[in-house]
Amino acid sequence: MKAKNPQISIIIPVLNEESSIAMALTFIRENSNPANVKEILVVDGGSTDTTIEIATQLGAKIIKAPKGRAKQLNLGAKKAEGEILYFLHVDTLPPKNFDATILNAVLNGSKAGCFRMRFDSSSRFLAFFAWFTKLNFKVCRGGDQSLFITKTLFKETGGFNEDYIVYEDNEFTDRLYDFVDFKILPKHVVTSARRFEKRGEVTLQYHFGVIHLKNYLGAGPEQLHDYYKRKIAI
Repeated sequence: MKAKNPQISIIIPVLNEESSIAMALTFIRENSNPANVKEILVVDGGSTDTTIEIATQLGAKIIKAPKGRAKQLNLGAKKAEGEILYFLHVDTLPPKNFDATILNAVLNGSKAGCFRMRFDSSSRFLAFFAWFTKLNFKVCRGGDQSLFITKTLFKETGGFNEDYIVYEDNEFTDRLYDFVDFKILPKHVVTSARRFEKRGEVTLQYHFGVIHLKNYLGAGPEQLHDYYKRKIAI
């Protein structure tokens, strides 16, 4: 008797994302095989708009969590029933048949990895930085690229560090590089350039670069969050 393939739990943290959640969930449904996807978990950090109502209508499971993306992601992972966890930002769309690509990677021995990334923008400046996501180095990683990981490995590594209000994705992938051979999948996710268009491409990329540098030089989660609040979240 043929062994049953593992299934994927897609985990999407949200907070007041009524403008994005419908597109994300519809896209996921239309570009994946339901046999591979165990569930879509929308982990809400206290939305006051119609995010939950829209997600419920589109068939997602709703999990209410304390505000904070690391806390939301960890709770989603704890509640997930799939053997493979796929963490996805609400403003990032995975490639067609992403589920089959992830499943194939896991069945071939990869325990964690991500896709390459493109922005939904014609900006050459943003395209230049997105190009680096094809390289398999810690500094080239980011949450917008999404992340797949076996549930077993997630438990072994302890998951996301909830001390980090920002930079939680990078902190986690940095640790994953020390555990496994991190896999860069050949397809691309497409992520929104809305923050760059709002704040200015060069300005925002500069501030993200400073955060990377501060982390490299030993800054802790509170220092990174303080810089984020002063320079990015304004």
